[in-house]
Amino acid sequence: MFLLKAKKLKNGYNQIISEAKRSENTMMNFGILQLEKGQKYANFDNEERAFLLLKGQINLLFDNEERVVKRDSYFDETPVCLHVSKNANVKIIAKTDSEIVLISTENERFFPPELYDNVENEYRGKGTMQETATRIVRTIFDKNKSPKSNMVLGEVVNYPGKWSSYPPHHHPQPEIYHYRFFPMQGFGLALIGDKAIKVENGDTVKILNDVIHPQVAAPGYAMYYIWVIRHLEGNPYTEPVFVTEHKWVMEKEALIWPERRDI
Repeated sequence: MFLLKAKKLKNGYNQIISEAKRSENTMMNFGILQLEKGQKYANFDNEERAFLLLKGQINLLFDNEERVVKRDSYFDETPVCLHVSKNANVKIIAKTDSEIVLISTENERFFPPELYDNVENEYRGKGTMQETATRIVRTIFDKNKSPKSNMVLGEVVNYPGKWSSYPPHHHPQPEIYHYRFFPMQGFGLALIGDKAIKVENGDTVKILNDVIHPQVAAPGYAMYYIWVIRHLEGNPYTEPVFVTEHKWVMEKEALIWPERRDI
């Protein structure tokens, strides 16, 4: 099953994907932490973890540090994410009602905690394909930023009616996409291999076995999704493999019908 439909989130931790389930095979745990104002949450685990703030204001306590962080809109504001290795103590105190994505995976390597709060917007696809695949990409950490990590984590914001993960590409490393829409009744399509899947607010998709996975947002609806890739032993993720017959669309002078450049 590629698609995990959204479920009503309860207060506390809501698990969506468990790496312990062989059928899911993402090698990662993925869940949503919902905290009410004043609520505290402590986390100690023997796995590498990433705490990505979606909305709210929280106190983060880690490695004898305390940081107050805030995010009002994941569409309009860049990420705030705490990344820690195994056995690191993390405590969260919600100053307002807050929502945090928690991702974890096995990793025996130690690295110091890192709070990513200065991630740049990359306007990927700009100037090509008549702007039909221009989108905002925010790479929170990858092999360059965190060489000892077993994951790559980022966000994408799709403009309404536009594509992302495009040109169609694939990679052997497993990946998870988690979607949100504005307005919330919006939807998009994920092409997983040859299967087109309708995705809606709160849905999660597993991308396994080197399948291609381009995405598109419906007109009128902005689409946001979290993407997290699990490195494979001896084969870390570095870049996508584009489907050969579609690579030509990335050329700035590609002739795309109609040839007008102002559409």
